[in-house]
Amino acid sequence: MQNNKLNAVPVSKTFKEGRAEARPYNGAAPKLDAESLWKQIEDVVAPQLRLSVIDHVVYSHLVRHSRLEGKRRLRFSILWLARNVHLSGGPTREAVRRLAAQGALRLIERSKAGHVAEVRLPEEIPGVRANAKRAREAARLSGAVGIEDVDFLKTLELRRAIHARERGKCFYCLRQIPARLASIDHVVPRARVGCNSYRNLVSCCMECNSEKGERSAEEFVRSLFRERSLTAAELKNRLRALDTLAAGNLRPTIPSAGGPGSQA
Repeated sequence: MQNNKLNAVPVSKTFKEGRAEARPYNGAAPKLDAESLWKQIEDVVAPQLRLSVIDHVVYSHLVRHSRLEGKRRLRFSILWLARNVHLSGGPTREAVRRLAAQGALRLIERSKAGHVAEVRLPEEIPGVRANAKRAREAARLSGAVGIEDVDFLKTLELRRAIHARERGKCFYCLRQIPARLASIDHVVPRARVGCNSYRNLVSCCMECNSEKGERSAEEFVRSLFRERSLTAAELKNRLRALDTLAAGNLRPTIPSAGGPGSQA
């Protein structure tokens, strides 16, 4: 690494976890539109990079603590990051490695004390840059509200659309459940920046909803396998379904005839 104040960000012995650091700009850093940024992550980055639920949560959390605070670089430790997103260290470390390999992060320094990384916005990630810009421009010009903008907890009809998508089965344990006992769960909990998008809501039994709590969906379905509530084949199927859901490929039918995105 070159001995350059602009490029090198040494990690001191008194490492402060989660501290964002400025990277020099020619002028003030532009203020980000948080809503537009969230849509780019959901509509462009997650499907194009095929982010798993864990990768999605980790990337969103790093963006939240760096770019949304006007900084490009973030000092953090895996322990700090894992604790904040309620995961263990191993999956969190692997998620950081995958995000770096995909270009969503640029690791500037790694040590036992922690990491220094440049967190990239969607239009800065190689391979998705052009598509992100096109998506943002299209959204700006159209001003249309599509299925990606729908809050599926807003009305009873929209909640029923989520239940209908699962066809009367619990998304997690795959048991058939009576309609009166079905509940809706956030795959990524709201405490971890989970939203009310169809990508983040599933129909499930009350038992699974209660037992999952604030755990990640991937961690929860693995626990169901360990408890023999799922077979190995069903576990594989559920993990694949989580990826498919995050990529936006499990669209419910919006129950408003002729409305935007009404055909899933």
